[in-house]
Amino acid sequence: MINDDLKLRGDVAIVLKDKDGNVKDSREIHNLVVSAGLTFICSRMAGTSAGVMSHMALGSGSTAASAGQTDLVSILGSREALDSTSASSNTVTYVSSFEAGEGTGAVTEAGIFNASSSGTMLCRTVFSVVNKEADDTMSVTWTITLTAS
Repeated sequence: MINDDLKLRGDVAIVLKDKDGNVKDSREIHNLVVSAGLTFICSRMAGTSAGVMSHMALGSGSTAASAGQTDLVSILGSREALDSTSASSNTVTYVSSFEAGEGTGAVTEAGIFNASSSGTMLCRTVFSVVNKEADDTMSVTWTITLTAS
């Protein structure tokens, strides 16, 4: 008998820097791969009609992450194109930088999407507030790991 137990885990690393490059805040958190994200993964395994994940967004919503969500609760600014995407044997890593003036405010949520608007949200995470001022930069590194145990 074969018993495969696939698990999907998301880890998010956030680094907030001031205008001089000094680290103001740094943290690591976990995320929820939402139902639409799981459907997206399955669709990509069967074909390539769904576009790849290409954007990340920050928001100020504090509603707990739940499987049925399809977007951030309250986006700050607009979705940013990913700086990089890399894949290894069982992980995919997405990196996005929010420069001065982008995603400014009391940041409490983040998400990964396959379009600059609409599209599919892969993951969403909610965390305690990170206050991004107008001249701050924020780097978000999001690693999705798939394991079989």
